[in-house]
Amino acid sequence: MRQTDILVCLLPLTPNTRHILNRDLLAKLNRSSPLGAPVLINAGRGGLQDEADILACLDDGTLGAASLDVYETEPLPPNSPFWIHPKVVLTPHNAADTDPDEISKYVARQIERFEAGGALDNVVNRKRGY
Repeated sequence: MRQTDILVCLLPLTPNTRHILNRDLLAKLNRSSPLGAPVLINAGRGGLQDEADILACLDDGTLGAASLDVYETEPLPPNSPFWIHPKVVLTPHNAADTDPDEISKYVARQIERFEAGGALDNVVNRKRGY
């Protein structure tokens, strides 16, 4: 973590990852980043971030900036400090662009596999939480 200038988080939300983006973790990022301070990008799940800690880290310089595509409460409440924070870039939970043609082909292949008794791709493992 000490060598990390930009932390990109795409983790699934599980009991083990809830609020993993907290002050303790963010304080471990590269303090001598060529960016001036480390940057957080979260396009995983809103529950990964401790939003109060992120705001505090932005305010005290532990973080130089944050780009957030997900939030603990969605849609992001109108009174959230993230809306007006000068070091925050917000995106509307659309970090992944889905091509309609490709997703249609994928779904058709999954249906064919299912009907043929084959194994499906990308099945959720409920014990792992994703």
